[in-house]
Amino acid sequence: MKKVLLVLSFAVMAVFSASAQSTVDYGPNADECKKYISFYSDYYKQKNYESALPNWRKAYNLCPVTSRYSILTHGTTLMKYLINKNKLNPAYKEQLVDSLMTIYKQRIEYWPKYRTASLNNYALDLYNFYQDNPKALYAGLNEAVNQLGAQTELKTFPIYMKVACDLYNDGGIEIDEVMSVYENSMAYLGQINTEGNEIKFKTVEKTKGEVDAIFGASGVANCDNLVAIYGPKVAADPTNVELAKSVASKLSKVEGGLDTDLFINTMKVWYDNEPSAQSAYMLYKLNSSRGDNESAQMYLENAINSGELDFDTMAEYCFELAVFASKNGNNAKAIEAANKAIEVADVMDGKAYMLMGTIWGSIVCPGNEIEQRAKYWVATDYMNKAKAADPTLEADCNNYVSQYRVYYPNVADAFMYGVEEGQSYTVSCAGMRAVTKVRTQK
Repeated sequence: MKKVLLVLSFAVMAVFSASAQSTVDYGPNADECKKYISFYSDYYKQKNYESALPNWRKAYNLCPVTSRYSILTHGTTLMKYLINKNKLNPAYKEQLVDSLMTIYKQRIEYWPKYRTASLNNYALDLYNFYQDNPKALYAGLNEAVNQLGAQTELKTFPIYMKVACDLYNDGGIEIDEVMSVYENSMAYLGQINTEGNEIKFKTVEKTKGEVDAIFGASGVANCDNLVAIYGPKVAADPTNVELAKSVASKLSKVEGGLDTDLFINTMKVWYDNEPSAQSAYMLYKLNSSRGDNESAQMYLENAINSGELDFDTMAEYCFELAVFASKNGNNAKAIEAANKAIEVADVMDGKAYMLMGTIWGSIVCPGNEIEQRAKYWVATDYMNKAKAADPTLEADCNNYVSQYRVYYPNVADAFMYGVEEGQSYTVSCAGMRAVTKVRTQK
């Protein structure tokens, strides 16, 4: 028939359309259909729902479901009015809720233009009226959200997550299904376009946080469960970057997750395929906690050299590298990193100078008495620089200088080795070199 109609002239189609209008739009009882639409609509507009209901029922039964969308939208309002009115009559209320859901399904099936709005309203009313039937509630929400995807109303996502978690804790669904709810919800939220809309961006981020919080508080996403579910998946697909990122992200949010082999393995896959300062820094932390200092230092240096950091963050990372190297006995690397922190930005200057002072003050230098003690002059120089750069460190720096001063040579001893107060002096010790000035006991 469609192929035949395509060859008809526009004029013929227009005539056909006009002649068929009454049956196509309003069915075989067109006059009655229109009459009852008019009758109930007047009451409906006045919000006199009680009087509107008998005529609406007539219109609903007489008119084709495709005749007017408003018959269905008004019907959902009228059904909710009746449900609220009869909330103390459970049996009748249940029938009314079934009628409400039938109307929603008709809206979704026969009016695709408004399908998104209908599905969203359907999902919210499922939650309003099906809380005493959690399995049916979950099934309906699951269907609606996965059909809507990123078009789901934001307030539905936390509801969907909570219903799934509660049903799992009651033994109604398996854990992998709860994980799917979480993953799908976060994926749909991530697909929402918020470009150029700061308010929408903040609202979406807030919703993500709510979903995360519900998922985390439920106890579903504990370390053992995550490893049991995702361990075999990662083992079966070890180069899947998106899977690795997803699993690493989940494990990072649960207690004990960072200590698992699964986490470090997925982080390595993530970093190897998408190197970034963030993932490099995370791998530094992981390897450091496991005592793999060589790998830890490598990843921290990779983060510093990534080109992604602002100057202040780079300075902080350089200082962290200096502290890490110092703790592991690599003083030359520590001094190098501390100096780089000072070069990059001034946010860590005081702490960097203070660290270098403590390094010089703690090393052992060979040689004669002056050569052994000269390190304290260098340490004092750095403490003076530290308190000048950061006055909050003054008390600590002065305390260190007081300790170092005890080891300054007296004037006579200095004279015996051909040096005197204030004279320039070059110190070479433990692979480090510095120019300082001679200091003696006062």
